[in-house]
Amino acid sequence: MIDRLKKHISEYFVGSEETIECLLICLLAGGHILLEGIPGVGKTTLASTLARSVECDFGRIQFTPDTLPADIMGSEIYNMKTGEFEYREGAVMHQIILADEINRTSPKTQSSLLEAMAEEQTTVGGVKHRLPQPFMVIATQNPVEFMGTYPLPEAQIDRFMMKITIDYPDESEELRMARNMLEGKTVDRVESVITAADVIEMKKKAAAVTIKDPVILYARNIAEITREEKRFVLGASPRAVLALIKASQARAFMEGRDFVKPDDIKAVAPYVLTHRLTLTSEARIAKENKDDIIAKLIQKAKIPM
Repeated sequence: MIDRLKKHISEYFVGSEETIECLLICLLAGGHILLEGIPGVGKTTLASTLARSVECDFGRIQFTPDTLPADIMGSEIYNMKTGEFEYREGAVMHQIILADEINRTSPKTQSSLLEAMAEEQTTVGGVKHRLPQPFMVIATQNPVEFMGTYPLPEAQIDRFMMKITIDYPDESEELRMARNMLEGKTVDRVESVITAADVIEMKKKAAAVTIKDPVILYARNIAEITREEKRFVLGASPRAVLALIKASQARAFMEGRDFVKPDDIKAVAPYVLTHRLTLTSEARIAKENKDDIIAKLIQKAKIPM
């Protein structure tokens, strides 16, 4: 199923294989993913293709400065016939959510997704409403240098399991994009290759993948090293350690194993940690490269034997 799904998505989304792999890792691990890149590189196409490929209910939220929390969570509407308030569903009530250009809306609206992403529910008028399963948020954002953007707060950033940066395509990829368009191979023609029930079953199997204490401590050791690094404002949180564990289980499952190896932790660590770590002002002035720092810190962690 995994191989079929990866191949099917790659037919419509033109990009790196690691991007598709990280997307599927987040799906199987019950996490959410943040896609960053300039407009027009296929972020929306990737999210739509995934939803259609796994036969999931898909909802797109186009974030703008005037988007309100009630648009996301839903609201209570007074019914004059019954004399009672009724819940009207918001845009979050779908299995796969595309939070498009999430950094173009205000922090107040951004935070309306926090409960949904952490607890898979939303509370309106004191009443909790469970979200459909499987549930996943795929958020896109333009680089923060662009005009009219609101950088995501640390609490929101930490809710995303992984972050992927999608760059300009190379010559062969852009040629394939053009061919897909000319041949009519567009997102609206994507057919499902597995069902939502299949995804739920695979999530259960991924969560059952064995991970021994030494490997857990290896993930914790990587996080601890980032906390001691003076070039970061803050180190990786305990939630980051849990994300490392869940993502490594999903990767092992995708590789056909029922146990996690240290290599799984090492493979997912850059994508799990990069968006959670912020350089100090001194490091930015010195033009330090965050990705290079993280790669070196991961190498410093002692690999369990």
